[in-house]
Amino acid sequence: MSVRFSATVPDRQVRVDLEVADGETLAVLGPNGSGKSTVLGVLAGLVRPQSGRITLDDRVLTDVGPGAPGVQVAPHDRRTALLGQDALLFPHLDALENVAFGPRSRGTDRRTARADAQRWLDELGVGDLADRRPGQLSGGQAQRVAVARALAAEPRLLLLDEPMAALDVAVQPALRQVLRRVLQERTAIVVTHDPLDALLLADRVVVLEQGRVVESGPSTDVLARPRSAFAGRLAGLNLLRGTWRDGAVHVRDGWDVHGRVEGTAPEPGHDAIAAFRPQAVAVYRDAARKTLLGSPRNAFDVRVTELEPRADLLRVHAGDLAADVTVQAAAELELVVGTPVTFVVKATEVALYGL
Repeated sequence: MSVRFSATVPDRQVRVDLEVADGETLAVLGPNGSGKSTVLGVLAGLVRPQSGRITLDDRVLTDVGPGAPGVQVAPHDRRTALLGQDALLFPHLDALENVAFGPRSRGTDRRTARADAQRWLDELGVGDLADRRPGQLSGGQAQRVAVARALAAEPRLLLLDEPMAALDVAVQPALRQVLRRVLQERTAIVVTHDPLDALLLADRVVVLEQGRVVESGPSTDVLARPRSAFAGRLAGLNLLRGTWRDGAVHVRDGWDVHGRVEGTAPEPGHDAIAAFRPQAVAVYRDAARKTLLGSPRNAFDVRVTELEPRADLLRVHAGDLAADVTVQAAAELELVVGTPVTFVVKATEVALYGL
């Protein structure tokens, strides 16, 4: 394996174990405060764990804790490069000299470093901006220069912390395509909130919640059949977790959720998931009106906790569940926070699978 990571940072409530294969891109997902940036900080040598062992290409970068030798390689000697939301280019240097900084700091002569820098700027599509200073660059251009600077340092591990979060939405697709190309043959870890980043950039996904790994697997599998609440929200799905009983998922409040089984049915009493789209949910105020759907299989008596405008629709949140309705329908139902309603979804719209 290229990267083996095991670290505990008690003051941030993080305890994570993960591996990244040589040439693999791993996406780390999770809600705010789940420990994503802490993991990158530990890998980059910016955060010292209380205990843990980290190796990169069999080289020990960190080995600390009771009985450990106390190895903590300095950030500049780790052969890692960390790229965050902000480009953080040197304001007094032009783009070319910013990118040449890495090679120059390793002892490369000025002429060779500048030639390497120009090559990387060309690779990132900003070669014609070599003589511009950061203040003369747009956000997207500056981030491309920052990626070039990171790659020019020839890291064995590239760390990306929400690299597109600070960019305008219109700029993100172009940079995402650039990153997709440059990451194909590199070992990288990408922290992101965007499911598109996970699908387009990463080979595999790890989901963190409260400083622990709660889900991992190929990107397409995790987003198609999520098993954690956060991955379910990323995939745009309602996710109910319970136990398998009599051909349904038995969850809290006595709900038995029926649907179509994907793959092999779970064993009785084993953990299982019911997943369905907010768009598939009908919302009713009057329980008697539910009979108009022909006795639907799944009905959840809930209370509205939030109303979220989404383009021409309104997303009605009720705890962990959500339904999408038109603004007109919301008005007719007189929906406000606290309104008791019934969410109804047909069994054919619900996917059931084991954990």
